[in-house]
Amino acid sequence: MEFKIVHELPGRIRLRTPAGTFTKEEAPAVCAVFETLDGVTRVKASHRTGSILIYFEPPRRGEILTAASVMTREYYEGIEMPGRGVPLASTLLRTVAGMAFRMLVLPARVRQAVCLWRAAPYIAKGLKAFFIARRLNVSVLDAAAISSAMLRDDFTTAGVIMTLMSLAEEMEEWTQHRSKEDLAQSLALRVDKVWIKKGGAEVEIPFSELRTGDLLVIRAGSIIPADGRVVEGEAVVNQSSMTGEPLGIVRRAGASVYAGTAVEEGGITIEVTAAAGGTRIDKIIRVIEESEGRKASVQSQAEKLADSIVPFNFALAALVYLFTRDPERAASAIMVDYSCAIKIATPLSILAAMREGVKNGVLIKGGKFIEAMAEADTAVFDKTGTLTAAEPRVAKVVPFGGRSREEVLRLAACLEEHFPHPIARAVVRKAAEEGLRHEEEHAEVKYTVAHGIASSLRGEKTIIGSRHFVFDDEGTAWTEEQKAAAAAEAERYSLLYLAIGGGLAGIICIEDPLKREAPAVIAGLKSEGLKNIVMLTGDGRRAAQKTAAEAGITEICAEMLPQDKAGYIKKMREDGRRVMMIGDGINDSPALSEASVGITMKHGADIAQEVANVVLLDDRLEGIADARRISSRTMRKIKTNYAAIVGVNTMLILLGLAGRVTPRTSAILHNLTTLLACGYGLSPVLKKRG
Repeated sequence: MEFKIVHELPGRIRLRTPAGTFTKEEAPAVCAVFETLDGVTRVKASHRTGSILIYFEPPRRGEILTAASVMTREYYEGIEMPGRGVPLASTLLRTVAGMAFRMLVLPARVRQAVCLWRAAPYIAKGLKAFFIARRLNVSVLDAAAISSAMLRDDFTTAGVIMTLMSLAEEMEEWTQHRSKEDLAQSLALRVDKVWIKKGGAEVEIPFSELRTGDLLVIRAGSIIPADGRVVEGEAVVNQSSMTGEPLGIVRRAGASVYAGTAVEEGGITIEVTAAAGGTRIDKIIRVIEESEGRKASVQSQAEKLADSIVPFNFALAALVYLFTRDPERAASAIMVDYSCAIKIATPLSILAAMREGVKNGVLIKGGKFIEAMAEADTAVFDKTGTLTAAEPRVAKVVPFGGRSREEVLRLAACLEEHFPHPIARAVVRKAAEEGLRHEEEHAEVKYTVAHGIASSLRGEKTIIGSRHFVFDDEGTAWTEEQKAAAAAEAERYSLLYLAIGGGLAGIICIEDPLKREAPAVIAGLKSEGLKNIVMLTGDGRRAAQKTAAEAGITEICAEMLPQDKAGYIKKMREDGRRVMMIGDGINDSPALSEASVGITMKHGADIAQEVANVVLLDDRLEGIADARRISSRTMRKIKTNYAAIVGVNTMLILLGLAGRVTPRTSAILHNLTTLLACGYGLSPVLKKRG
């Protein structure tokens, strides 16, 4: 098997195999083959990304890598593993039915033998933790509880304990599996076969066999299944899944195209630069695998607390036996503990929240971000493309210096057509709608990010861009009359200034309509406890105030350069605010990184999706409010579980010490409490939408 090591910790290693190494059906068989190796405790395999995560005993690392290197497809090809991916209800019913069969049908001696056989792994795990790892943890306590029950000839209690523990483990495993599957299904491309050019002919092959360098043929109406570069043909490609731009873009030889976009008209042949496993969409899918390492501090605290409580259980049992000489009462202190429920229920709540997020179009990259989102007190929005529809349009053209409106628009489109910015596309689109043809009369253009464009036209310097760029940086002259006209238009629009030969030639008035749902989302965030809502924009203050007023935002920062946004977020955090930043562009990436929680859209720039902690999968602004509700309610759920676990188990310990309940009753009630805590942890926190 070909692989590379992509991440490694003591006792844990992640291998990445080439796309198509194993299928979805073969993934369980790959896990099973690795799990037969000595020292391997658990394996997870993802066919979509080719990832194999192996948990093992550290001394066995070399043997495992050797086995992986010699493993061929014959080891797992065509093997179907039963029992994986089975619905949770079926799994739980099967476990309970097995317990009922053993208790009601099997003879006592057979039942005892089965109980001893089932107990062996638990006892072995406890002994290993105590004698080899030198730790007094939950595994040791579980082994002690099962052993003490069997030593008192109470095999029924031991069996019930193991069954209830098994149910909790199955609930956790199912939740982990479903969380990954839900995310993958929401993002994965639905492509089975593709056409490639090979030897001068077109050949249909399975998508899994597509490789970098293949010449892929895509026709009108087809989804582009891999990232690539156009080598032949011409097509109109709808890139809304990546850029949010609703209109198709013409792609010719030399242009790049991306997996998940669609060909609306024409046909192209592309050279594949990233096939399955390496595309933009695949990079997002990998997030869920990496999310296991991004635990919430409350989750890490729960795991540490669970193990730290164990010694007190043993100490209490020893003290009870020392003073009462009653093994029944001493056993009660071992049968009931806080650690098991706390250790299982908390991560289950986090996993359930992440899964519910995906179902509602919100990808949360780890438990720590659920916690940070719940604690946030400030939301900072970028304006263009986030609060607004990312479909700016030219509302008005104001000419100066004796030029006509059409001439100003034609020249502006001639300069702007070279740059894929939403405002640039709006200018080009407006000129096309009015049938204004523009020839390449200017010299080479120079683009300054977030400022404007400079070139020369018939020997005169020609610039177009923001007020800061045109007047402050380039020193363009303008009259008081022009200033007054610009001030009047700035009340309603964002302005683009065109200057020729050092004088103002015209103003392009850009309208960037607010998303319809924005006011309701802002109101919802305020009702969820976010005290401060801020809007950042590079627009002039008057246009920014108009947009903010429509959205219900009172705090704005206008005329900001991209580099200023990260500094603003940093200052807020230094002042003690916990900040959620919502943006979608390359310019927003530093601010997204600086925030306590960065949120971006699915159509956002690649780098924004990389650095953001939360991705809105369907670009609904309502997803931000959903993410906040899921996070805050999940944290409340965890705290409620804590209180219930501590309260119920304390009562059971006290009743056991007083001799009011038997160890069997204590064990059953304790484990039922654990199951109830797990069930509550799995429960959804959002109401179903009608």
